[in-house]
Amino acid sequence: MYRWLTLLGLAVCLLSQQTRAAERPNILLIITDDQGYGDLGAHGNPLIHTPALDRLASESVELTRFYVSPVCAPTRASLLTGRYNYRTGVTDTYHGRAMMRAAEVTLAEHLASAGYATGIFGKWHLGDNYPLRPMDQGFQTSLVHRGGGIGQASDARDGRSYFDPILFRNGQLEKQQGYVSDVITREAERFIAQHATGAEPWFCYLAFNAPHVPLEVPDADRLRYANIDPAAQPQIGNPPDKKLDADVLARVYGMVTNIDDNVGRLLSRLDQLGARENTVVIFMTDNGPQQARYVGGLKGRKGTVYEGGIRVPCLVRWPGTLAPRKVESVAAHIDLTPTLLEFADCRPQAQFDGVSLAPLLQGAATDLPQRTLFFQWHRGDAPERYRGFAARSNEWKLLRIDPGRDDALALPEQFELYRIADDPYELHNVAASEPEIVADLKQQYDAWLADVGAEHSYAPVRPVLGTPHENPATLTPQDWRAGDQKWTRDTIGQWEVDFGLAGDYQVTVELPRRVSGTVALNVGAAHQELAIEDAETARFTLAPIAAGPAAIRAVAVANGDEVGPDRIIVERVGSPGRKP
Repeated sequence: MYRWLTLLGLAVCLLSQQTRAAERPNILLIITDDQGYGDLGAHGNPLIHTPALDRLASESVELTRFYVSPVCAPTRASLLTGRYNYRTGVTDTYHGRAMMRAAEVTLAEHLASAGYATGIFGKWHLGDNYPLRPMDQGFQTSLVHRGGGIGQASDARDGRSYFDPILFRNGQLEKQQGYVSDVITREAERFIAQHATGAEPWFCYLAFNAPHVPLEVPDADRLRYANIDPAAQPQIGNPPDKKLDADVLARVYGMVTNIDDNVGRLLSRLDQLGARENTVVIFMTDNGPQQARYVGGLKGRKGTVYEGGIRVPCLVRWPGTLAPRKVESVAAHIDLTPTLLEFADCRPQAQFDGVSLAPLLQGAATDLPQRTLFFQWHRGDAPERYRGFAARSNEWKLLRIDPGRDDALALPEQFELYRIADDPYELHNVAASEPEIVADLKQQYDAWLADVGAEHSYAPVRPVLGTPHENPATLTPQDWRAGDQKWTRDTIGQWEVDFGLAGDYQVTVELPRRVSGTVALNVGAAHQELAIEDAETARFTLAPIAAGPAAIRAVAVANGDEVGPDRIIVERVGSPGRKP
């Protein structure tokens, strides 16, 4: 039903395209990975060097109370759909929980239907296989890495470095030259220049995977902070430990400064192309910092629902249209898709959880209607009631931490209530003295949790195999289901897939090292075993495989030890197919 309603909305966008094509702005959406609220000079950090971003802040409407999810994939799902991530199938960052349902309609799909050229460069993290890839979800041009980051289980073995990374250009594996942040910015610049002189507007989504670990950074950027003193970080609110690792801080800040250099160069290119006045530029980050450091005095960091985990920078620049200033209204990731669609004069009849911020940004409104926003994250296939959640109204914030995390900031079963307007650092828990506020926000949260889970009940999102859109398809441990196991090289899981077409299939199991033993493969009810001797691969032929859902599990047994695959390659054989 949702898909049909949205398709009607896409038609509205097309009509709008025909009437106001020349007036619609270009859109440059920039998001960074694990850059916290305090990782900007403009936010009171005297140690970090971010002149381009500081200048952008001075030229923008800054949403000073802007919220995202505690971790990256949920933020990206909400950002690109305008809907809470739990509706989209994205609940976590790995183990098959970071794949967004194909039926979701992205900002890119809306804009493409309205005649925009669309491109993504960097991190997608919402599915690596058809029909979940960016090229399947509205991006006409894509250059991305797999999974949640370079160096993770989804990468090819020889492509796990930020230097000369292996990326995927429109689905095709391609070796790059240079540092990854430089590479994707260069490609974004090329995309913008290519479309700058055309009749169609463009949407460029530049998604840096820095400063996410591994903390690989060019020496020149790291050495800028060679003499950094962690004790010099501002000691306000919830101050960082003065004894933090100086090398870690230098690497993180070096990665952010590299981003700053790239953003500065890209914005200068907009000026050269004459696109400054007609381009909306948004800069934001996906969650708080992973490592402990200055967060503007805010409490907590990535993975928590304290302010330091979910309150991030958000800058919106549109010269001549938006007057630079600070706006204190509470806003969130779910608001940006409806906002940008209104800027693009594209008003689909879609079911957004967010609201358009356009009147607020343009000065036509002084505040947003009263509402409560919700944020939740913990490991697992589905959310658990009150675990790692926050309910944020205009004045109040109710939360309970995730007791499954190593976090000693609060008692595991304790609800915390803060009046954020008066207590931005979350220093004074007033839950005991405000039981009616606690009860009201809990009731609102309960209704929200029931609502966002009603549509799909957190059923697994399945890549579709064996179709001409992607044949063969490579499956990695990023997307297998592994229950409550930790995400390590020793974990063994199974892929929940959908065979799009019946037929004969070949499955190649690639192991992380050479072994001698037996490799077992289960595809649905089918089971096969192969003996291997000092080998890294085992190739199976299964005939026939019926169309429909199935689970795939592969494991090698050598000297009594189980060895999980590094990846498997599934190909429908004996019929026409093509690589993406």
